[in-house]
Amino acid sequence: MYSLSSNIVLGSFVIEELKKQGASNIFVPRSSDYDLTTLDACKKVAKESDVIIYLAAKVGGIGANMQNPGSFFYDNLMMGVQLIEQARLNNVEKFVALGTICAYPKFTPVPFKESDLWNGYPEETNAPYGLAKKMMLVQLQSYKQQYGFNGIFLLPVNLYGPRDNFDPSSSHVIPALIRKISEAKKINSHSIIVWGDGSASREFLFVKDAAEGIVLATKKYNKTDPVNLGSGQEITIKSLVSLLCELMDYKGEIVWNTAKPNGQPRRCLDVSKAEKEFGFKAKTEFKEGLKETIEWYEKQN
Repeated sequence: MYSLSSNIVLGSFVIEELKKQGASNIFVPRSSDYDLTTLDACKKVAKESDVIIYLAAKVGGIGANMQNPGSFFYDNLMMGVQLIEQARLNNVEKFVALGTICAYPKFTPVPFKESDLWNGYPEETNAPYGLAKKMMLVQLQSYKQQYGFNGIFLLPVNLYGPRDNFDPSSSHVIPALIRKISEAKKINSHSIIVWGDGSASREFLFVKDAAEGIVLATKKYNKTDPVNLGSGQEITIKSLVSLLCELMDYKGEIVWNTAKPNGQPRRCLDVSKAEKEFGFKAKTEFKEGLKETIEWYEKQN
């Protein structure tokens, strides 16, 4: 049985990809029924599972990370540590852990290589979250060494796509901007305010591509070395805002709130290992992915 401990957005696409690949016995422990910060919930999930694909996280954008560093650290650490331990005790065949690009050092050379992961401290605004997720890598590697436990660790860039979280208090940059622009258009606002100065860069991976990469790794990858999942394409926040305004036909002024942080200066991954090890390469062109995301959001609103 595949057990999908999941962020419901990404999880829904992983379920679709698993079914496409022929999987039928899929168990999805919803957060409303299974609080994975508790030991009892982790025990129940592990007992039901042959393979666990662990996508769950307490996560948000820069603002949410700055407001909740303690809970982001504790919840993510406890969920990962306890579930991996229970998976080992219950002889789960494979554990697929999704980490985060926030685990990389603040000033990692671009493109980020997996070998750079331990060469410095993460960017301060999301370090507690990034470090909590990175402890899963340490745990899985040590469990492989001591117990022969089969666990892999994937490092995705920022994901985006339909069904994303558009809540302004916890969303990431693309859904947050789409909602901001959409609402500005509705009220005929002549400007929107965006955090930072626009100079920071980011890489984005379309959620359907991410789901394909995760399932490929689940089927084909069994090493303890971490693997990046991304598109390999970098864009500045300033260029991203301009592109979204163009796609959404918004002609208002962009006001940069430079009192707010940019976050990590640059993010772009070396994605060659994923292609080499399990044949994954992102397919969705960025503009097309944005159009699909915007269309989905506007249909809901």
